[in-house]
Amino acid sequence: MATVYLALGSNLGDRHSSIRQAIDLLNIAGVHIKHLSTIIETEPVGGPVQGKFLNAALEARTDLSPRQLLSKIKEIEVKLGRVHREVDGPREIDIDILLYDDFVLDLPELTIPHPRMRERDFVMGPLKEIAPHVAEALTRAHH
Repeated sequence: MATVYLALGSNLGDRHSSIRQAIDLLNIAGVHIKHLSTIIETEPVGGPVQGKFLNAALEARTDLSPRQLLSKIKEIEVKLGRVHREVDGPREIDIDILLYDDFVLDLPELTIPHPRMRERDFVMGPLKEIAPHVAEALTRAHH
């Protein structure tokens, strides 16, 4: 089983419910959550004027390949009502793959490690809470 780290965010509708439902659906899809960060409220970064986000990070174990995991995530986002309106725009739910074991992948549809996670406090803060050793290693590798 692979260890994966995911980031979740929501700033439309019932934000708490969207994150909780996403976690439940990930479990059902074979993504077994081991640790979940505190859900925090953050200001949007980039994009149009929009409401505040709720963000969280989780550590999980899965037998899904990176591409299978991405496919399940996209299915869950659609099931929870996500509509792609504009780049960095408001969204019902957003689930990003941050890390997948030690895989390095650079495909048009998926880059692992997530290319912008180190620049985003709303990702690194929750990640540091659940996996301080991982967050520290990422910070060291970036400098």
